[in-house]
Amino acid sequence: MNSLQFDRHGDKENSPFFEEYLQRLLEERDRLGLTEMVHDIDALMITVDPDHSISYIAELCLMTPYHYLVTLESESHWTHILRIDLNSPDLIVREVKDPNFRGIFRALNEIYPVGSQKPNSRYMGEIIRVTNLHEVEKIQQAREFRFFNQNDVRKLELPGNLAISKPSPYTHNIVAYLERNPGDLRVYALGMSTIRNDVQTAYEGAKQLQVDLRIDDLILPVDHLATRVYSQNREVAILEYLSWSSYYFWGAYNIWDQNSSTNVTKSVHQVPESKSPAKVFTANNTPYFVNHLEKLPSPTETFVRNYGPRLHHMALAVKDGERDGLENIEFVVNAITQQGKGFLLDVIGSKEQGLKQIFSNASEHSSLIIEYVQRYGSFDGFFTKENVAALTEAAGAEEGVKNTHF
Repeated sequence: MNSLQFDRHGDKENSPFFEEYLQRLLEERDRLGLTEMVHDIDALMITVDPDHSISYIAELCLMTPYHYLVTLESESHWTHILRIDLNSPDLIVREVKDPNFRGIFRALNEIYPVGSQKPNSRYMGEIIRVTNLHEVEKIQQAREFRFFNQNDVRKLELPGNLAISKPSPYTHNIVAYLERNPGDLRVYALGMSTIRNDVQTAYEGAKQLQVDLRIDDLILPVDHLATRVYSQNREVAILEYLSWSSYYFWGAYNIWDQNSSTNVTKSVHQVPESKSPAKVFTANNTPYFVNHLEKLPSPTETFVRNYGPRLHHMALAVKDGERDGLENIEFVVNAITQQGKGFLLDVIGSKEQGLKQIFSNASEHSSLIIEYVQRYGSFDGFFTKENVAALTEAAGAEEGVKNTHF
C-alpha cells in the first residue's frame, strides 16, 4: 500500500508540522502493515438520553435507508442495531436506561453549556473492520495509542469483541476495531438479544411512511461524517484519525466567508463512500478570543464551545434523477418537511455546480444534523465552496438562536 499516492485537492495551506508528520505517519502506517489490516467503517455509534431511542429510530428510519435489526439489552443500556446491508455501516443507537446514570460519555457533554442539556446524547465514534485484531491493537499500543481494557469495556457495557480506544482529546470520539472477514456477519458481543415490539412498531410505521411518501428508493447510505473541532486542533485531529484508520488526506478548502476550513479524508482502499464514509473535519481559521478584534464570523468555533468537539452532521446521498418534475433531493425534502421535520434552508447548489445539498434541523434526540447530497454525472466532490459557506452560516444561525440564553 502507498497511502501517499493520491492527488491533493483544495486551497487550504497546512503548517510544515502537518505536512512533515502526514508523510511520516502514513509511511510508517504502510510499513507496519496497518494500512493492509485496517479496512472499512463497520458501524457508527450514537448514544441518546433515556426514553429517546424509539423516537430517534423512527426518525432515522424515515430519513435514511436503515432498518431495525435487533436490540441488545445490558444492565444499564438498551443497544439497538440498525442495518442496511453488509456493504454499508451499521448504526448502533444506545440508550441509557437511568437518567441518573453517569459515565465517561456523559462527562464529555457536561462541561459545555448546550451539550449538557442532553447529557447522554452524542455521537460516540466508529467501529472499523480489521483482519487481525490482536496484531493491530499491539502495533497501535506500541505507537502510544490507548485502549480501554476488557474490564473497562464490561463496565461501559460495550461489545466485548471490540478493541476500543480512549476518547480522542481532539474530537472526543472513540475508535473501535472489530475483527471480521469480508462477507462474515457483523456480531456485537453484548447482553441479551431481543426484538422489542415497541421498537419494531415504530420502525415499521416509519418504513411504511417512506413507501407512502415514495422516497424509500431515493435515499442512499451514509456519504460522509463531519466533525467539528477547535481551530488549534484541526491538524492534529486529522493526523490522529489517519493514524487510527486506513484513510488518507484528500484535501482541504478555505471557507473565507465563514472563517473556517473543511478538510476531507477518504479510504485508501478505494471503496465507495456508501461502504466506508468519508471523514470530514471542520474548524475555525482563528480561535474565538480574536473575534472581538478581527470582527470575523465564528460559527464553527461557537458550535464547539457550546456543544464540545463532536460530530456535527451525517450526510446521506440521494439518488440522481427526478420525480414528479422535481430533482430527487427536492422531492425527498418536500416529503419529509410535510411530516414536520424542519430544514435549515432551501436546497442549494445546481446541476452546473455538480451537486445539491441541504441540512436538516438538528435532531432533538441526538443533536445530529442530517445532510442530503445529490450529485450529478461524474462529480465526486463533497461540496462547493459556495454551498458549504451557506450551509455553515445556516447551521450557525440556528445554533446561535438556541444559545442566546446561555
